[in-house]
Amino acid sequence: MFKILKYSFFDLMRSRWSYVYFAFYLLLGIVLLFLNNDLSKAVITLMNVIIILVPLIGTIFGVMYYYNSKEFTELLLAQPLKRSSIFLGQYLGVAISLSMSLILGLGIPFVFYGLFMSNAIWDFSLLLITGVFLTLIFTALAFNIALSNENKIKGFGYAILMWLFLAVIYDGLFLMSLLFFEDYPLDKLSLIGTVLNPVDLSRTLILLKLDISALLGYTGAVFKQFFGTNFGLIVSFTMLIVWVALPVLRIAKKSKKKDF
Repeated sequence: MFKILKYSFFDLMRSRWSYVYFAFYLLLGIVLLFLNNDLSKAVITLMNVIIILVPLIGTIFGVMYYYNSKEFTELLLAQPLKRSSIFLGQYLGVAISLSMSLILGLGIPFVFYGLFMSNAIWDFSLLLITGVFLTLIFTALAFNIALSNENKIKGFGYAILMWLFLAVIYDGLFLMSLLFFEDYPLDKLSLIGTVLNPVDLSRTLILLKLDISALLGYTGAVFKQFFGTNFGLIVSFTMLIVWVALPVLRIAKKSKKKDF
């Protein structure tokens, strides 16, 4: 698996899209720091971009890489290699290369601006950690969708719908349910609904770390009471790990049963 991971990683590192992805974050970091003299304000602005863009890029790259490397994958399947090793190696190669582009693209301008001497280093670190988690999660989900659909158009369509649902539609449905049942105690429902969506969970963690949860009103107070504690942080990161583990396990299981 390590050899396949290494090949996939360097194959993507040579791709122009990886350079475009890296350059985008590099330019974004430079522009934000140029417009905001305060690192904390730049991190808050960056959060809105990370939460939406990182899942989208992970989804598109995951599906695109699977379909574009299909012929090479079939060649590997003819070799005495475990199927799970092939697909997990490809998945990790894509996810790690995207994570590297994110970390280096944003890290370089912030480090040169004096991140290590600022109090915003912990906020920025949490931002990158959640960005890496979202990359791992949505790349894994994209691989699952591609594995389940031979038709490339269907695969891309389902992947974009999955991202659209988790990033946009889910919030609307969740808000409507809260408004509809506003006469009932909704503390537990709010917490469960947040945990069941990795995008919402990541956004909540960052908002609480930036100490701007007061903008969320009563809901923010509930989140602060739970997610703001050490137990809440442990539960949150555990759920993010579960969000990574379940799709990865399904990749391994699906690859063993799939007829190529």
